[in-house]
Amino acid sequence: MPVSRHTGQIPESTWTLTFREMTEPWKGAVGCLGVAVFFAMTIGIISWQAVEQPPEEWVLRGRDAGMLWERGRGALLLRALPAGRPVLAIAVGSVPATEPPPPRDRCWHDGRQFCYSWEEDAELRLALEPPAAPGTECYSVRWTPLRTDVTLKDCFSMANVSWYGGPSIRAQRWPLNGAESPAQPLVSGDLSANPNGFGPLLERYFLGSTGVTVTVAPDVSLFLSLESHQQFCLETPAGRAEPLHYQLCVSADVAAARRHTASAPARTLPDTALLGSPIWRYHGPEGSAAKIKRGLRSLVRRLKRHRLQEGVVALGERGTAVLAAADLVPSGRRKRQAPALVEPLELSITLSPYAGVASPLFQRSLRGGEAAGYWLSRQPRPGASSIPLLTTWKGQLCARLNVTSEAALGWYLARARRLRQALGATYMAFEGVEGNSFLEQDVPAPAELEGDRYTEVLAAALATLGNGTIVSAGSRSSHLPLFVQMSPLRSDWSHAGLKGLIPSVLHYSLLGYNFFIPDAVGGSEAGATPEDPELFVRWLQIVTFLPVMAFGTPPWLCCDTWVLNLTRQCIQRHRDFVVPLLLKYSEEWQSLGYPIFRPAWWLSPTDPVAFTIEDEFLIGDEVLVAPITEKGQTWRDIYLPGEGHLWLDTNTARVFDGGTTLRNYSASLAEVPVFVKTS
Repeated sequence: MPVSRHTGQIPESTWTLTFREMTEPWKGAVGCLGVAVFFAMTIGIISWQAVEQPPEEWVLRGRDAGMLWERGRGALLLRALPAGRPVLAIAVGSVPATEPPPPRDRCWHDGRQFCYSWEEDAELRLALEPPAAPGTECYSVRWTPLRTDVTLKDCFSMANVSWYGGPSIRAQRWPLNGAESPAQPLVSGDLSANPNGFGPLLERYFLGSTGVTVTVAPDVSLFLSLESHQQFCLETPAGRAEPLHYQLCVSADVAAARRHTASAPARTLPDTALLGSPIWRYHGPEGSAAKIKRGLRSLVRRLKRHRLQEGVVALGERGTAVLAAADLVPSGRRKRQAPALVEPLELSITLSPYAGVASPLFQRSLRGGEAAGYWLSRQPRPGASSIPLLTTWKGQLCARLNVTSEAALGWYLARARRLRQALGATYMAFEGVEGNSFLEQDVPAPAELEGDRYTEVLAAALATLGNGTIVSAGSRSSHLPLFVQMSPLRSDWSHAGLKGLIPSVLHYSLLGYNFFIPDAVGGSEAGATPEDPELFVRWLQIVTFLPVMAFGTPPWLCCDTWVLNLTRQCIQRHRDFVVPLLLKYSEEWQSLGYPIFRPAWWLSPTDPVAFTIEDEFLIGDEVLVAPITEKGQTWRDIYLPGEGHLWLDTNTARVFDGGTTLRNYSASLAEVPVFVKTS
């Protein structure tokens, strides 16, 4: 049994009596001693917090990486293990930055999660996720607001990290570090209507040069801001108490991170016959169907005269509408199939999901009371009827197709098929696929059309028309058999013009949109026509190595006979040299999802020099194109990626080592430096 022992407690009466018998000086001494002990303990605690506690604390560790909390600035840090290589810093804008390192909260029992709550502000949950591919490690980051007035905002540092992906923008940059944009919804848009907005192609995917990817869930309402050379920020709309959820994945390097990106649905090729067919845009008279037909015949005759009789003649939306009004009649009233308008070339027509409120198309749709179902409508009040959501398209008041209605989509697609047959068109281009009409007018959108769902749904529907379909936008649709038309560029040497072409090529291809149609040679923004022969030639030299060559102004109108002959040579080189390469690497894209047009870092994924090169591109792993993009220059520096490889200059037959930079390399106006990897 336990042995009882004296506790040694001081009798209360004795202690009280003794204290009472103390003189006043002794009582003062004891009081001072107590105060001194209190201050000593306080100073000790402060010193321990400042000196003993580390400025960073691990909150979640995986096999290949881990996340830390940095106390000083309230930031999450992602580091690769075992060496602790810095990968990413995320400045947290929703919680106090001066709080101590978060202790493990209710998730302490699960080594694959970390949970912490800032009282009355937000809750953070980090979790290790199953790897998307061997050699990569992924983390789920989920913020949940605890009050309606909390705006969740995470900012990703650009210090020592080059970023790629996200939205297309006017004056495209590669990497994104040099771009600037205020916080705005991450939704595709028309750069012609809103030059400061985001462009028609975007994905919620960002790739960092340290081998990290940031992927945002499609159901998250999201704003994005770009702060040049500082950070980009993801945030939720104010006052809606919506969570911010994204995934971080870490790989060995930037190329491995892109290779490890989760695979999309089965990828299907568009009509590869278009790759070898230059596009000639029609800019002739459009006042009547008869004038359009005469103008098309005149353009075809001139192309034949200049030995450019192969390719596609593209008719714009207005010309298509005029011909449709004249030629799209019920099949029972047609005596025979209309003759081809542009033989021996092929025809491309242009449509959009918009209809002017005064147009015959819109008026016909009103019959039978079906207008509300065919066009996007404002959400009606209880007991009231819906009203079409009117918007502006090309300066006219219009209604927009309701893609959530199967009846409306069926009607629209059937009309497109009839028109294609009536006009004998091989290809159909659809403009106005981008944008959220509800968001543009600050009207609440139905749940099925939030964000970029309109673009996604319409693109999927248009893909059913066949692989000869061209669309003006892309969002979660890179796997579909569609060509994507790039935005118009200015007819100048700036990043809004020629200098922005290669960054756009790399951006589109990185996001999986390899089959794009670049803007017309020389630029076409606001109907511009190239007047600088040098600009036309340098533009032509780049487009030669892209999927499709497009012309707005024929070379015989802007330039002399030498440029006309060069155009013929470039078209032939495109068919003989470039198209076979594209077909070869399209198989790799289908099976592995790798981009066809690749940045220099694809072969030099750890060389910081390669991270910021925006005026070169690779076709697959074997061809490097390094054109001139500066006015008046006949030389440039060329970075040859891939240390240990050899590169052959196709112009001079000289061979150079990879992983080196050729300084002041000659490139006359008649030349574009092209290198082929030989080992």
